[in-house]
Amino acid sequence: MIHVVCLAVIFTGADLTGVLICLALYAIRMFGITAGYHRLFAHRSYKTSRGFAFFMAVLGCSATQKGPLWWAANHRHHHKFSDDEKDPHTPLNGNGFWWSHIGWILSPDYTTTHWDSIRDWTKYPEIRFLNTFYWLPPLLLAVAVWLVGGWSGLIVGFFISTVLLYHGTFLVNSVCHLLGTRRYETSDKSRNNWWVAILTLGEGWHNNHHHYQSSARQGFFWWEVDISYYILKGLEVFGVVWGVREPPKKLLAKTN
Repeated sequence: MIHVVCLAVIFTGADLTGVLICLALYAIRMFGITAGYHRLFAHRSYKTSRGFAFFMAVLGCSATQKGPLWWAANHRHHHKFSDDEKDPHTPLNGNGFWWSHIGWILSPDYTTTHWDSIRDWTKYPEIRFLNTFYWLPPLLLAVAVWLVGGWSGLIVGFFISTVLLYHGTFLVNSVCHLLGTRRYETSDKSRNNWWVAILTLGEGWHNNHHHYQSSARQGFFWWEVDISYYILKGLEVFGVVWGVREPPKKLLAKTN
């Protein structure tokens, strides 16, 4: 339905304000997914205050990819059973690209939150609240964008950027288990893909990530661009986050 709503651009047009909002919301909300939902809630690869964790949860929710606990629990399940029959979104084992890219998230089989997999975060009532009312941040954001940018701001700035966010994020599930290079011999088929890394602020270094999941840095080497990691290191300078985990040097030496 959100894809269909984007067709309203035929009637609203796309002005400069709408395009700028689209680009800004794509980048900001992608950071909410990569550094919030993924690197904080799923992997706890850095530490932060309760207030900033809530902020990152709100930012992640604004990308309209369901709640932080639902997202993180499914991602932990993916790592536990990566590319076998229990992996919810592997493109292998006969599932295919479409299923891993977007089909699984639409399936009624994956609507519930696996609370057993995310107990370390369930003690925070504000995070549980957002997990239930995950639709609230994107709704408020859509209203704000409409007030600022009008109909072009809403359709181009919010809805089109949301669709781009969907496909950018989902490329990690689909493309990064099919196309790219494998530096490390892992038990799954994860791959590093440079152009997915660019689109997702660093998530495309997927083989690196599967080799050492607890690292906040997924581009292990200087030439592997990882914008989310750079931002986290900047926040660490100001004390907003701390304990940003790095891959051990001895691990970096063990490459194919």
